[in-house]
Amino acid sequence: MRDFERLTAAIDAIAVHVERYERYAAELHRASAEQAGLRRLRPGLRPRLDDMEAELSYLRLRAVEPATVVQIGGDGWSAAWLLRALRDNGHGRLHSFDPSGRAAATVPEDLAAGRWELTAGDVRARADRLPAEIDYLFLDGDHSARLAKWYLPNVVARLAPGTPVSVDGVFRHRRPRPFGEAALILKWLREGRMDYFTAAPARQPVIHRQLDRVRRALGFDDPLRTGRRNPMIFFHTA
Repeated sequence: MRDFERLTAAIDAIAVHVERYERYAAELHRASAEQAGLRRLRPGLRPRLDDMEAELSYLRLRAVEPATVVQIGGDGWSAAWLLRALRDNGHGRLHSFDPSGRAAATVPEDLAAGRWELTAGDVRARADRLPAEIDYLFLDGDHSARLAKWYLPNVVARLAPGTPVSVDGVFRHRRPRPFGEAALILKWLREGRMDYFTAAPARQPVIHRQLDRVRRALGFDDPLRTGRRNPMIFFHTA
């Protein structure tokens, strides 16, 4: 029965994401073109997000319309994707915690104005800057077990039930290495009986192929980044 439930959940998840691609196709094309322009403007930029996981993140923010988004780690490329989703929603604010602070050199000023707050430094030392209420949490830190052991009890566990969360870098391979960040987050999800969605080909090749066919049919076939691991997972807190 559990296998049947997983299959049903996967089919439902594909349908949800296909519908989002179709509903927001025009705005997503504009955001993608703007990101391409950002790469041309910043030739030294090395994006960390693969294209599909970036698009899925944009689409998820469009669908849930969060007022307050927190980004821990990541870079200016992912911040720009999140900010474009908030702009296209017409509201929302992004609070980014970047150890180096270099994201500020990537994000265009007109995109950041009025919707972005950047805190440089280790989030563990700047936790007082975290918003009291978080409507969406985007995790893409240094992928260390040490950071996961901090953010799971201190940030994720304190979110309101049903809060959407994204964690990048989980399924670079089918099975994460033991005792790393990915293993810890997956163990935490199992213990909390929370399901997750991923389009990572290492873990869900069928889902990845189905979504890739849809996005290519909609014209998203000009890669911004050559990476295709798309290792991010998406879930809602219980």
